[in-house]
Amino acid sequence: MALPTATGATHRPEITLRFSHVVAEETPKGLAANRFKVLVEQRSGGRIGVQVYPNAQLYGDHDEMQALQLGAVDLVAPSLSKFGRIGLPEFEMFDLPFLFDDLNAVRRITLGPLGQKLLQGLSRQGLVGLGFFDNGFKQMSANRPLLEPGDFAGLRMRVQASRVIAAQMRALGARPVTLAFSETRRALAAGVVDGTENPVSNFWTQAMHEVQSDLSLTEHGYLGYAVVTNQRFWQHLQADDRALINQALQESLAFANQIADTQNDQALLALRQAGTTRIHSLSAAQRRRMHQAVKPVQQQLARWIGERWMGDLKLALRKV
Repeated sequence: MALPTATGATHRPEITLRFSHVVAEETPKGLAANRFKVLVEQRSGGRIGVQVYPNAQLYGDHDEMQALQLGAVDLVAPSLSKFGRIGLPEFEMFDLPFLFDDLNAVRRITLGPLGQKLLQGLSRQGLVGLGFFDNGFKQMSANRPLLEPGDFAGLRMRVQASRVIAAQMRALGARPVTLAFSETRRALAAGVVDGTENPVSNFWTQAMHEVQSDLSLTEHGYLGYAVVTNQRFWQHLQADDRALINQALQESLAFANQIADTQNDQALLALRQAGTTRIHSLSAAQRRRMHQAVKPVQQQLARWIGERWMGDLKLALRKV
């Protein structure tokens, strides 16, 4: 991005950060990325530029991590599910259904010692973890209400490439189908899949309400992200530039966390006003039955990532 100088001329940034993500600009992730761009460019006086590529314009779910490792982009903010595919299965703990009571419980992980341990482990894959942020809790959608485990029988449910989420869908009686986020709406419209799970902000901004008749407010799982960069790129930067970029990013992530709930609430209101999708709430008894149905998934995850990680998770979530 060329910025005007005092004489009215323009100059090119000395450093340009390419930030790729897969969701719309109106989502918490999209808003955080754009805020990060503004802060970095302002504080560096235009010496550091940020190019943001939303909606999988450059890379999608299946290739953004590889693009980062190869240096084709400089920053990505993948959902935490994606780290399991690159040899970091411990991140899949965030996919466990009915794990978190609320966002305060999430932040006991992401802002605590366990979260730092997870980010540090990214160095095994040549990555630097810069921080976590939220998109809130996920809801189930299909062309029928999904309020009981039996309601999922026979449905093809789109999932991220996550063993835990796939196991969750199988435990509920559905068939998991792995698809990139950018392909999901089209697949729903074509009947390739019958339903999916998403925070309401994603459901609304991707216009899934036009191709799904029912949204069930299950709040069964958490969707969060980690912002990561390439280790070689990060180490190549001057220490002052790393500090400026990191500070701007931490402020942007805090901003995203503040607005995640608001964005989901606004999207839910917009859905109600649109009137195209029936919205259902679970009773306490229905929620208990769904929770009971997916309990075996926790035992499976313990086998995949190890009892030590699960012990650390339980300890971090213990209420004081």
